[in-house]
Amino acid sequence: MTQRGNTTPPMSETKVQFADGKAFRKMFSIGTRWLERAVPQINAINVFPVPDGDTGTNMLLTMRSAVEEADTHNNGEAVGLIARSMAYGALMGARGNSGVILSQFWRGFADALEGRETLDGPTLADALSNATATAYGGLVHPVEGTILTVLRCAAEAATATAQQENTSLLDVFESAVRAARDTVALTPELLPVLKEAGVVDAGAQGLYVLLDGALSSLNGREQEPTTSAPELVAVQIEPLHEAAPTTTQVEVPYGYCTNFVLQGKTLDVEKLSHKLRSKGQSLVVSANGTSEATIVRVHLHTFKPGEVLNFAGRMGTLHQIEIHNMDDQYEEFIKVQRSKLPQVDTAIVTIASGDGLFDVFNSLGATIVVPGGQTMNPSVRQILQAVDLAPSDHVLLLPNNKNIVLTAGQVVSLSKKHVHVVPTRTIPQGIAALLAFNYDLGAEENASAMTEALESVSTIEIARAVRKTEINGTRIRKGQFIAIQNDKGLIAAGDEVADVVLDSLDRVVTAEAELVTLYWGAEVDSLTAQSVRDRTHERYGIEVELVNGGQPHYDFIISVE
Repeated sequence: MTQRGNTTPPMSETKVQFADGKAFRKMFSIGTRWLERAVPQINAINVFPVPDGDTGTNMLLTMRSAVEEADTHNNGEAVGLIARSMAYGALMGARGNSGVILSQFWRGFADALEGRETLDGPTLADALSNATATAYGGLVHPVEGTILTVLRCAAEAATATAQQENTSLLDVFESAVRAARDTVALTPELLPVLKEAGVVDAGAQGLYVLLDGALSSLNGREQEPTTSAPELVAVQIEPLHEAAPTTTQVEVPYGYCTNFVLQGKTLDVEKLSHKLRSKGQSLVVSANGTSEATIVRVHLHTFKPGEVLNFAGRMGTLHQIEIHNMDDQYEEFIKVQRSKLPQVDTAIVTIASGDGLFDVFNSLGATIVVPGGQTMNPSVRQILQAVDLAPSDHVLLLPNNKNIVLTAGQVVSLSKKHVHVVPTRTIPQGIAALLAFNYDLGAEENASAMTEALESVSTIEIARAVRKTEINGTRIRKGQFIAIQNDKGLIAAGDEVADVVLDSLDRVVTAEAELVTLYWGAEVDSLTAQSVRDRTHERYGIEVELVNGGQPHYDFIISVE
């Protein structure tokens, strides 16, 4: 990342006193563009160095939905109407915890601007304060040192500036952005886990970029990030390496699924991959395992397929170009599932990624499986669509991921159906919940019983570290295997996957444990999986099941019951 140090946003000689609806929409359209360019860096600053960073992506997709909704209005619309449309778009497009918090911010912001034709300094301060209160109020256990703290400090700075005489909209906005930047730098002091890992909070960083980009629309810096990523609050980390692609046949929506063959005299595969990583997600560059090739096949999810093709076209000749709108694919997939189902008393909608896990959840009675998970959090709109298409007026919703629980909760008030969220935070918890489902009980009774069943299972996730760091006193090298237990954090690290599995199980398996289930991922071969299974059974002498989950990012997801 580029280090900004102690510099501050420059003060403009011309003081902008207010913004109308057109200017307001432009501000956050540019802010979203800045956020898009910073996504790779924001995604990289996970506390745990696993290849599943998605905070930047979730914030970007949430803001894109907000801006797209605002674009449906005419330029002459009032600020209050534009803000309300952005709040609706942010809610429906919200993904992950950071996206939901951002949507709550917009709801509070829009509430404060209700009926306003223009935005001035004092009104901005009021809107930021109300947005902060709404975001805090939407969480049961708000945590300082996160995006929430940056919101609060930005609002406090804006309020203090607005109370001074002769202050303009630009004065108030600049003070808010300066406070946001300074607060991002302080997040490691507020959350020790960030300090130990050597990172700032990713959501806080994303909010600062968004606000700074919006500010650039007022003070003339909006052209700055067109050729490179915006400057971020300094944090020293290694860049995030691209995660292993998912093997699930139905890919999670991320703009356009872009495929092509590139032919050239001598193509540098590593250089090509490095350049394309910043242009989208789920990158796969296939060249028969060689560092140089004359023919390379590329798969990428991107919002700008034209930009990708223009870039690749400068390196060689393009063939077999295919571009598909992934939102259309997602909608069709959900409809296909619905068309095969009879009406039921209680429908179960769950979320998973990986061919094997799809099969597991379907076999256990899930009505609709929404494709998604780590790095691929479905939006509120997508989950709502699945719930509304489920063949029952009573729906149990299992998110199966700690970063989707908050998103799932937004669906309850949006759907006309009776929706109960069973707060499953891991894949094994989702499976335990399904096993506890009783066809003789109603939806509410089942939701209670299934939630209680979550306590019966412990989850361990095994992945490769994508950067070096130190957590809980354990030094981790890039490329090592690490084990993370539920929300307890890092419990093991090492160079061999089997050793890390056994070391982590030593910390979790008790005398009461009866079953260990190993869900092996997309990048693990069957022989390795079987070897890990055999060593586990030999050490503990209890039943060990081996299931091909096909999940991305995690070599093993382990359930201990």
